[in-house]
Amino acid sequence: MASRAISDLHPQLQPLAETFLRLCRDQGVDPLLICTWRSAAEQEQLYRRGRELPGVIVTYARPGESAHNAMLHGNPAARAFDVVPLHAGKPICDIDHPHWQVMGRIALSLGLYWHGTLEAPLHEIPHFQLSLEK
Repeated sequence: MASRAISDLHPQLQPLAETFLRLCRDQGVDPLLICTWRSAAEQEQLYRRGRELPGVIVTYARPGESAHNAMLHGNPAARAFDVVPLHAGKPICDIDHPHWQVMGRIALSLGLYWHGTLEAPLHEIPHFQLSLEK
């Protein structure tokens, strides 16, 4: 099962993720951290979805290519995390819900890259990561 631990994030990303979650709550968004680091086997399963497995394509990253698979000195050090906003304890799946935009603005204000932007190669709205330049 994929990790939800902030400690599995890259050291640069850990304080940004904590600040992101706090700012979301401060602005009335209830964020649920759903993934930080994931194993190569988990990444392979996601990559196969929409190709060899039923469903739509959810990633173009093979194992080792995803920001969720990053390692640092042999330890998990994901450069990305996935978050979904909750309403009354249930995930908000409607991408037009304003909480997604609030989270996106917060991420961008912290210098994070948000896959919910139109410039993203895959419009993966729950995905936030260290800036591509870092």
